Amino acid sequence: MSQIPRTEKAHPEHAALDAYATDALVMAFADDQRQAVEAVRAAAPQIARAVDAAAARLRQGGRLIYAGAGTSGRLGLLDSVELYPTFSWPSERAIALLAGGEKALYKAVEGAEDDAEQGAADVRDLGANANDVVIALAASGTTPYALGALREAKAVGALSIGIANNTDAPVANAAEFGIVLDTGPEVISGSTRLKAGTSQKITLNTLSSAIMVRLNKVHGNLMVDLKATNAKLVRRSIRLTRLATGAGEATAASTLQQCDGSVKLAIVAIQKSLSASAAKALLDAHDGSVRKALESKT
Repeated sequence: MSQIPRTEKAHPEHAALDAYATDALVMAFADDQRQAVEAVRAAAPQIARAVDAAAARLRQGGRLIYAGAGTSGRLGLLDSVELYPTFSWPSERAIALLAGGEKALYKAVEGAEDDAEQGAADVRDLGANANDVVIALAASGTTPYALGALREAKAVGALSIGIANNTDAPVANAAEFGIVLDTGPEVISGSTRLKAGTSQKITLNTLSSAIMVRLNKVHGNLMVDLKATNAKLVRRSIRLTRLATGAGEATAASTLQQCDGSVKLAIVAIQKSLSASAAKALLDAHDGSVRKALESKT
């Protein structure tokens, strides 16, 4: 008999979960989530190495390609769609593959996660290449769809990152950069949408955000390359410009308008007393780094 993965084992502390008073029940779920944070902290060295390797590929024009099934696949999709409004990362360069396709977003598709060939085909159909970064997620670490996606990624020379919640998991072992989030048994046995899912969400937040910092999408700790797609984000753009420059609201707003809403350009334009076009030229000359542009003698 094969060994039961830790994510599938019964939690040793909550054998009478169904008999708990409601306040104790809520605390049991909340307290158990702490292990998600600890699992990510333990994997920090592996995540950091993956960040540096991924950023290097993306500088060459590559894409982030997420692949997974069920909760893991949906978490990959969530991370991918948030990169555009947060960092102006082009939507066509953040693609999520979900076992079973779009309909699996709302309803489980029978057997989809067990199809390794479909995982490989989905990556192949994207025309994946050596500049791309494929991130495969599977709590169990054994999901065939995710393994198929990794196999195809390696075949075309793409960078492969595998994220799993069990030690010695095939998804982590098959990737160039394996990240193991050892969250252990769930409060509800086998329900890996709980702390295993939480740990994956934290890891994806950390991984993609750190990559964007390395790609000069952040100045200091300010989100200066956002895409202002609604009124809230327009207000945020003005606030960020003021925080970075000390300018008044009217100056920040008018400069942003001249800079087509770009906070990065507005900061450089205000701080260096430049026109929008001159600020863009200076920023481009420093690979989009606001810090380097401001420190330049130009």
